[in-house]
Amino acid sequence: MKSLNEFVALFAEQFDETDASEITASTNYHDLDEWSSLIALSVIAMVDEEFDVALKGDDVKNSRTVEDLFNRVIAKQ
Repeated sequence: MKSLNEFVALFAEQFDETDASEITASTNYHDLDEWSSLIALSVIAMVDEEFDVALKGDDVKNSRTVEDLFNRVIAKQ
């Protein structure tokens, strides 16, 4: 199982213009300038590939921080 830090790093890789150092476990990703529905789809695909978990759009929408989303992923494993 991957750690929270690994999840944060994988999450940050989905962004092209946002520096990875700006993204931490406590980052409210909805507030990031680059956040979009396309990145949300990339995150869902990453979680499916890396964690073998099928997230729904509501999981991404209803989570606030990167750690919130990580906890949803872990709960679904």
